[in-house]
Amino acid sequence: MARGQHSIQQIIDNWNSRYPVGTSVILKRGNQDFYTQTTSLAYLNTKHPSMVVIDVGGLSGCYALDKVTAI
Repeated sequence: MARGQHSIQQIIDNWNSRYPVGTSVILKRGNQDFYTQTTSLAYLNTKHPSMVVIDVGGLSGCYALDKVTAI
């Protein structure tokens, strides 16, 4: 495993071990905050392989994990 991939996998594993599907989160999108819940575990975006993403309820698409805060 490449050095950068190891760090990305650690980010995914750390999030997923701490926050199960259904965790309440705030998603920062532009200048708006959306209060929602996760609908997936964190995963590697296949189109942007250096981006860790997650799916949330009520909004389509996946979102960068760095825009999501567990509450």
